[in-house]
Amino acid sequence: MKVTSFHFMPYRELPDDVELRYRSMWVDAPWHELADAARAGDFYNQSIDELMLAAEVGFDGLGTNEHHQNPYGFMCNPNLFGAILARMTRDRGLDTAIVQLGATLVSASPIRVAEEYAVLDCLSAGRLIAGIPVGIGADAGLSYGVTPIEQRARWREGIEFMLKAWTSAEPFAWNGEYYQLRNVNLWPRPVQTPHPPLLVPGGHSSSTWDMCHERDWAYAFLSYFGAKAAEAAMDGFWEHADAHGRERNPYRASFLQLVGVAESDERAEAEYGPHLEYFYKRLLHFPPQYFTPPGYLEYPSQLGAFKALAASPPVDLKALTSRDMIERGFAVVGSPATVRDQLEAIARRLGVGHLLAITQFGSMPHELAERNIRLLGSEVLPHLRTIWNAEGWQDRWWPSGIPGARERTAVGGAA
Repeated sequence: MKVTSFHFMPYRELPDDVELRYRSMWVDAPWHELADAARAGDFYNQSIDELMLAAEVGFDGLGTNEHHQNPYGFMCNPNLFGAILARMTRDRGLDTAIVQLGATLVSASPIRVAEEYAVLDCLSAGRLIAGIPVGIGADAGLSYGVTPIEQRARWREGIEFMLKAWTSAEPFAWNGEYYQLRNVNLWPRPVQTPHPPLLVPGGHSSSTWDMCHERDWAYAFLSYFGAKAAEAAMDGFWEHADAHGRERNPYRASFLQLVGVAESDERAEAEYGPHLEYFYKRLLHFPPQYFTPPGYLEYPSQLGAFKALAASPPVDLKALTSRDMIERGFAVVGSPATVRDQLEAIARRLGVGHLLAITQFGSMPHELAERNIRLLGSEVLPHLRTIWNAEGWQDRWWPSGIPGARERTAVGGAA
C-alpha cells in the first residue's frame, strides 16, 4: 500500500463561536473580521514544513488541492505548492510523488493547468500524479461564476484538451463547446510519456466510475466521514469495474482518511479531539447547496447520492462530540496499534491500495502535526506497506519517474 500525506491547509485560529455568527465558512466568511495575512503566511510555511517532514520520514506521496474563498483550505492554486515541493524533494534526493489532487480544470483555463502540470513533472523529474477534480460546486460556481449545470461538461472537455496538449506532435487548433484556442503548442511537455498518471477524485457518481474504467484511470473516493460511509460507493466502483472487464487491482483506487496517532488511545483522543471538532463544526460549516448547487450533479450522480443518504443518513455535526466522531469512524485516532489495525481493515474492506492520509486537520498546532507525521511514519507506514504484497498486484498508476516504483509493489507481477 502507498500512503500520501495530504494537506488541506486550513486556517487554524477561527473564533470559538464562528459557526454561530456567520451563515457559512465558505464564500461568506469575512476575511477582515476573522483572519490575518501574517498568520496566513505562517500557516502556509508550516504546511510546507509538514509536507516535507512527511517526505523525509518515508511517505510515498505529498498531496495538495484547490479551494477558494474559505478558511477550510485556502490554497487557491495547489501548483504553487507543488512547485515548491517538487524542487525541495529533488534537492534532498527524495523520490516522493507529487500528488496534485488537484488543480480544477473548471475554475481555470485547461491550457493553464496543462502547462503548470507539465512544469511540475519537469521540476520533479517525472514524479507528478495529475489529479483532475471537478471541484465542489461553490468553488467554480460561487467563486468563479461557472454555471453549475456546465461544470461537468467543461471538466470533460478540459481533460481531453489537456491530454491532447501533452501528447500532440504538432500544433493544433481547439474548437470545443466551451474552449476555443487558435494555436496550441505546449511548452514544456511532461517528462512522463505519454503523460503523467491521472487521478480522478469523486463521490457517488457512477458516470465517474465508468469513465475511470473505460480509460483505465485511477479513482480516489474523498470521504470526510470514514470508511463506513464509503462502503456503498466503493462497492459500486468495483461492481462497475467488473462490468467493464477491469481487474480489482487495489492500486486503481485511493481513499482519504483523517488520521491521528499518539502513544495511547486515551492520549490520542485528548490531543486530537478538539481539532476534530474544529474541523467538523467550524470548517465544514456551510449550507448543502454550496457543495452541490442545483444542476451540479448529473442524474446518475443524484441517484448515487440518494442511495448514499439512505445507507448513511446525515447527522447534525454540531451535536456530536469528538468521541462520537471517533467512534463513528470519521477519523482514525489512537495508538499506533489501533491505527494500524483500523487502516488495514479499511483498506481490505474497500479494496484500496492508496491511502490519502490527512495528518493535519482543524486547528491542530504545527508541533502536534509534526509529531503525528513522525509517529505515523515510524510506527504505522511500515505495516501498511505490506498489506497487498501477498496478492502481487502491479501499481500502474504511480509516476514512472520514481526509481523502482513498480518493483517495490509488484511482488507477483499481476496486472
